Amino acid sequence: MTKETEPRPSGGAEGTEATNEGDFGFDPAARLAERDQQGLRRTLQPVEHVAARSRMASDPGGEKPRYGAEQIVFAANNYLGLTQDERVVRAAREAAEAVGTGAGASRLVTGDTGLHRGLERDLADAKGTERALLFSSGYAANVGTIGALDPDVVFSDALNHASIIDGCRLSDAETVVYDHCDADSLAAAMADRSRSSTPDDSWLIVTDSVFSMDGDVAPLADICDVAERYGAWVMVDEAHATGLYDGGGIVQREGLSDRVHVQMGTLSKALASQGGYVAGSTALVEQLANAARSFVFSTGLTPPAVGAAREALRIAREEKRHEQLWDRVSRLRSGLEALGYDVLGTTQILPVVIGDRSDAVALAERLRERGIVAPAIRPPTVPEGTSRIRVSPMATHTEADIDRCLDAFEAAGQELDLL
Repeated sequence: MTKETEPRPSGGAEGTEATNEGDFGFDPAARLAERDQQGLRRTLQPVEHVAARSRMASDPGGEKPRYGAEQIVFAANNYLGLTQDERVVRAAREAAEAVGTGAGASRLVTGDTGLHRGLERDLADAKGTERALLFSSGYAANVGTIGALDPDVVFSDALNHASIIDGCRLSDAETVVYDHCDADSLAAAMADRSRSSTPDDSWLIVTDSVFSMDGDVAPLADICDVAERYGAWVMVDEAHATGLYDGGGIVQREGLSDRVHVQMGTLSKALASQGGYVAGSTALVEQLANAARSFVFSTGLTPPAVGAAREALRIAREEKRHEQLWDRVSRLRSGLEALGYDVLGTTQILPVVIGDRSDAVALAERLRERGIVAPAIRPPTVPEGTSRIRVSPMATHTEADIDRCLDAFEAAGQELDLL
């Protein structure tokens, strides 16, 4: 029952004084000031083109962007450089002309088209599963899938993406965090939890395959071994791997399609579009279509996004563009290490560890002055003392682009006494 209170005076009338019994509003300016004080405030920086090279603008607020000189972008997840490929652009245009610019409704109403079903068949084939289901984003796919599975316990890698963390929270499952990329830590956590489990409990292990800030790869085969020991399900987020291994991801590279129950990924990185997907059994897909709230209550993915992603997936599977990417990655990693930088990971994501946050920010600024866009990543995104420059080359970067990036790292590093 709500406690009764006396009505507030209306105020404003002659001979009366307005009173304020409480302030239950918000103060976004104060919150922004706090972020400024902590060095955590971010700004939007519009780009002119989503490509290996682009002009960029400082945050214009509500005004029109004013672009500066062209710079080389080593900060995007457009790994195969397909966002401006004429075939992908044409596929998006043809989808809009044939189907429409938007789906117009939830997939469960009238937003389900033959185009959506075609991409889902292609994704299922690439991932070695019976079915696939499209979501409006990778974030929505993770949150909706974990919620729809409704596990009793989730075992989550310590460095999993925020969408996985939020999915665990929203599912109201007990969440057990195990040490990063450590199957022994996972096994110990499951052994400990098994002492208080019941036969009816459902357990889900969730991990990224490629981790976006460290560029390393989860030991998926070992994780599957542990899962099978306890009868748990395995869910793998392939956001930063989809399309880079003959159209598939790390699950396909390691031959684990039949051991991973839930394969999630995005269309917005290597596949140069927008949206997310989940691939798995027919029963899984049907359950998600009925119970994943982020699917049920969202308008279907736009036809141009579907058309673009389908063509990008075809190119990724049929051509060898990924080989060009790995060549650029190897050249850049070797060059950075030769300069004396500490580069983490084994994938297309090259985290250059600087340590001190102010040094990392300063290095990013000096790189920008030399025409290289590569962001500084600092706490709380990464642990204290591990601030870094996150470098991600594209297949469409030229050898001259790679050399210019290395020259910028060398000159800026020497100026800041980092080398």
